Amino acid sequence: MTFKPPASHTRSPLTTLSGPAAALSLPHVDTDQIMPKQFLKGIDREGLSQGFLHDMRFDAAGQKRADFVLNQAPWTEAQFLITGPNFGCGSSREHAVWGMQQLGIRCVIGASFGGIFSDNCLRNGVLALVLPEVDVARLMRLAQDPLLCHMQLELPTQSLYTSGDVQRLRFDLDPLHKEMLLHGLDAVGMSLTHAQDIREFETRYHTASPWAAPRQNHTTP
Repeated sequence: MTFKPPASHTRSPLTTLSGPAAALSLPHVDTDQIMPKQFLKGIDREGLSQGFLHDMRFDAAGQKRADFVLNQAPWTEAQFLITGPNFGCGSSREHAVWGMQQLGIRCVIGASFGGIFSDNCLRNGVLALVLPEVDVARLMRLAQDPLLCHMQLELPTQSLYTSGDVQRLRFDLDPLHKEMLLHGLDAVGMSLTHAQDIREFETRYHTASPWAAPRQNHTTP
């Protein structure tokens, strides 16, 4: 890559990730639950970690629910989230991904995700990894045990190592999506890495088809 995209289209690259995985087996957790509406009022992205799964993590008085997984060690430091099916369904709400990322989670794993949520993950440097149900069930069991929940992601080799049962899982990933995550680019940033090719195409096209170029307005001083 010879062209450096603007900072507005770059994210923190994701190459490796190592840490606890938390289990959230509930199906159909929608974006209203992931990031409640009261956290959408800000003019920036600050403080959204508080909103992530807020009503599950906190009671009506704002106190942490001791029985919720993300409030318990070692999952307070979770970097993976193993989810039930259709996680992230519902309305388009990019704040849901921003809050999850601010909390420290860079990889969500499930059998299926809401389509817009999955796309928002990719655009913000979070891997939403879809796996067969049998693999998700195994990872869910490991994630529920504080002694077995540690996982290690190696994106270049497309593998996930679980020390709890000493297994290495290989997964498929779209090459373009992999490139975006490895280099910390959103869709626009990825396109801009081909800026020189785009400029050269424009030059060739307008040379071959000058009639297609917009007419210039000339005024006499």
